[in-house]
Amino acid sequence: MHFNPYGGPAALVAADLVNAGSASELLDGMVRNGMVIPALTDDEAARIAEWAHRLRPVFAAEPAARPGLVNDLLGEAACRPYITTHDGKPPHLHYSAADAGPVGRVRAYTAGGLAHLVCEAPDRLGICHREGCDTAYVDTSRNGRRRFCSTRCATRVHVADHRARQVSA
Repeated sequence: MHFNPYGGPAALVAADLVNAGSASELLDGMVRNGMVIPALTDDEAARIAEWAHRLRPVFAAEPAARPGLVNDLLGEAACRPYITTHDGKPPHLHYSAADAGPVGRVRAYTAGGLAHLVCEAPDRLGICHREGCDTAYVDTSRNGRRRFCSTRCATRVHVADHRARQVSA
C-alpha cells in the first residue's frame, strides 16, 4: 500500500525508532527510509531515543485511542507545515523549520507521519503478536491484515500452532 510521503516513510521511521536499540540503529532507520540527517551527537541520540519511547504507545494502542496519542505528540513536536524546495526536489511539505535541528526534525517528521497514517489507515500499525516479541511495525501489505513484525515471527507462531495441533490430535 502506498501512503503519502509523511504517512509512509515517516511512519516507517517512527517504527524503526521504536525498535532501535542504539544510536547507530536510530540513524540507520532514518537513512533507510529516506530521511537525510547528519551524524547525531550523543545528546541528540538520547533525546531521539526518549522520543521513541513516546512513539511506542501509538503502535500498542487500539485504533480508536491512537488519534489522542498522536495529537499529544503533534502538540509536543510543535509541527507547523510549510512547503519547501531543496536538493533539486519538487515542492513538498516539511513539518519542521529548516533550523529545527535533528531532534526537532525527527519529532515533527514522525508525529506528522503517524498523524497521516492514523487518519488514513489507523489499523495499519501495531506491535508483533508473537509472544515475547515487542517489535513495532507499519503494515504496508496489500490486504492490511498483518499481525507480525516479520515473516520469521509469523512462521514461528504458525509452526508452533501446527505442532500443538499434531500433539493434541
